[in-house]
Amino acid sequence: MMRQCRGIAKRGKSLRLAPLVWAAALIGSGAAHGGGSETRPNKTADTSASQAKRPDLLTDVGIDQKLNEEIPLDLTFRDEAGTMVKLGQFFGEKPVILSLVYYECPMLCTQVLNAMERSLRNVPMDIGKQFNVVTVSFNPRETPQLAAAKKRIYVGLYGRPGADQGWHFLTGDEASIAALAKAVGFRYAYDPASGQYAHASGIMVLTPKGKLSRYFYGIQYPSRDLRLGLVEASNGKIGTPVDQILLFCFHYDPATGKYGLVILNVMRAAGIATVLGICALVFVLRRRSGTGAGEDYAVTRDLKG
Repeated sequence: MMRQCRGIAKRGKSLRLAPLVWAAALIGSGAAHGGGSETRPNKTADTSASQAKRPDLLTDVGIDQKLNEEIPLDLTFRDEAGTMVKLGQFFGEKPVILSLVYYECPMLCTQVLNAMERSLRNVPMDIGKQFNVVTVSFNPRETPQLAAAKKRIYVGLYGRPGADQGWHFLTGDEASIAALAKAVGFRYAYDPASGQYAHASGIMVLTPKGKLSRYFYGIQYPSRDLRLGLVEASNGKIGTPVDQILLFCFHYDPATGKYGLVILNVMRAAGIATVLGICALVFVLRRRSGTGAGEDYAVTRDLKG
């Protein structure tokens, strides 16, 4: 009987935190745009202690953009095998997608990883070849064994050769985690009552040198946006000529964390294409006209002869 009560109480704590985590995700999409305002509900006299402390916890949650700032690549973590590694080992040649999650998260972190994996499956570039992915747990109590289990799941779902060499799942101590989270503007809060974290949802794209290039929010990351973000972060070293055309027509909006169509650029591109088409048509017609005149001259000369 006591065991059942403990189980019910534990589930109750998780259920109480579930709305809190989703609320944190919503705040992340607003606070991520440079510290957007967060409104607190009015507290009434009959508000319980647990309800009263929820807004205080959420004030520490969000994502603050730090575009073009460098992250500290000398920070140390443990990889899936338990080996001490420096963050800089995963940078240098390729752009990097960074995700901050914790592996035992009951809901939101799994949504982030699932969405990222689904989107990357539709990107015509491969993890480990054109770019790397680094997933870091912000729970200092989590172990390399948990990281290894997550890696098996998501590398298996991704299913492309070489992904196990390019997608890294890390754990670390509180100091390294806090330093990395601060550098990328990722704010989260621990709820001791439930033993879980309130946090926002999002991923970041960094340049090979470790500079923050793009932020994508929520739990849906369009494949086109990730593709263009990686091409931009690599300074055009990966991708195709089609990607360069798309970058001309689509512009990254930091306020939304998405790429939007730039009408003026599209009109310019259409105008250039029209002019080139007219020039090509005139060139072809002139060649045909010149060839026809030459044939007429030859026929006239033969008749006279």
